[in-house]
Amino acid sequence: MLPQLPPRKLDAHKGDFGRALLIGGSRGMSGAITLAGVAALRGGTGLVTLAVPSGIQAVTAAYEPSYMTWGLPEDPAGKIAWEADNPARAELFARCESSTAVGVGPGLGQSPQIEDLVAELYQRVRQPLVVDADGLNALAARPAALRQPGGPRILTPHPGEFGRLASAAGIPGHDQISQAVRFAEACRAVVVLKGHRSLITNGEQSEINATGNPGMATGGMGDILTGVITALLCQGLGPFAAAQLGCHAHGLAGDLAVVELGQVSLIASDMPRYLPAAFRALERSASIASVTPIAADV
Repeated sequence: MLPQLPPRKLDAHKGDFGRALLIGGSRGMSGAITLAGVAALRGGTGLVTLAVPSGIQAVTAAYEPSYMTWGLPEDPAGKIAWEADNPARAELFARCESSTAVGVGPGLGQSPQIEDLVAELYQRVRQPLVVDADGLNALAARPAALRQPGGPRILTPHPGEFGRLASAAGIPGHDQISQAVRFAEACRAVVVLKGHRSLITNGEQSEINATGNPGMATGGMGDILTGVITALLCQGLGPFAAAQLGCHAHGLAGDLAVVELGQVSLIASDMPRYLPAAFRALERSASIASVTPIAADV
């Protein structure tokens, strides 16, 4: 049985469905964080804010009017700047504190300052934190942070990223499935090892996702998954349940998309159009499963 989102009350308001803060983007990679932001909205988050370098704030804001944006100081290369005297440091952690869940990584880029930023977020933020893409690369460069999470953590690596993480954490093994289970247990995190059949594990419980197709092997799909999982955390699911349902819904949206678009032409920006149908299908299946058959009188 898949986890289920709680039903929405008739008098619900946007605050009931959480506040997502997504941190990422850089010059030349504004698309990644916008995809994550739209996916977080389509995943049901009440309020979504994208924290991006100030140089790409305008283009990020123009992509989708339904989320908010916040411009952070940037370095000469157009990445988020993170010096010790950065005036945005205190505000960033205050915004994390007031968020329901935080995501970091899509389009973030790589630099020593980015590594410091992600390591500090990983160790200090108490809210659930989803880490993807360059956020994972930053953690591989700062392995001490991996064993000092400040709160619930979900890591979503593809096999290459996971190999770097496992090596940095000193988790041996040639079989990445068993290695991911040991890594999740040692680092007290949920790991989504992405692939043909993604593994979701927290070290004690493991599931294999059965949805998805080869058409989803294209840039930006991981950014969509980051947004969806963050959205489910915002609506009250625990880390393992959010990762499990997020992977299923993400893959189901891709399966629905290829019926119309085919595997060759599917791209990540198509996915938000199919997430609503995926969640509606999940709602219908949950309703059917909740019905108890009543035996007819003979």
